[in-house]
Amino acid sequence: MAVNIKPLADRVLVEPQAAETKTASGIIIPETAKEKPQRGKVVAVGNGKKDHDMTVKVGDVVLYGKFSGTELKHDDKDYLIMREDDILAIV
Repeated sequence: MAVNIKPLADRVLVEPQAAETKTASGIIIPETAKEKPQRGKVVAVGNGKKDHDMTVKVGDVVLYGKFSGTELKHDDKDYLIMREDDILAIV
């Protein structure tokens, strides 16, 4: 699925994974108590900067900080746009 949003420079467009709805022991988590997901799939990548090549690529599953990025909604889907420096790891 292609997204027609093209991040600039060292920015990355990430589709966050859905928040957990149930704990490992089977307890259902109410909507108000759900944690913001900190894992997502990269759907678009910028070209990088003159002195910095991009490490992540489209399709990578990444971990990022809880308050990283800017939230946006496009075609009824939620996305985060963030700098590559905000990504902590590729899973």
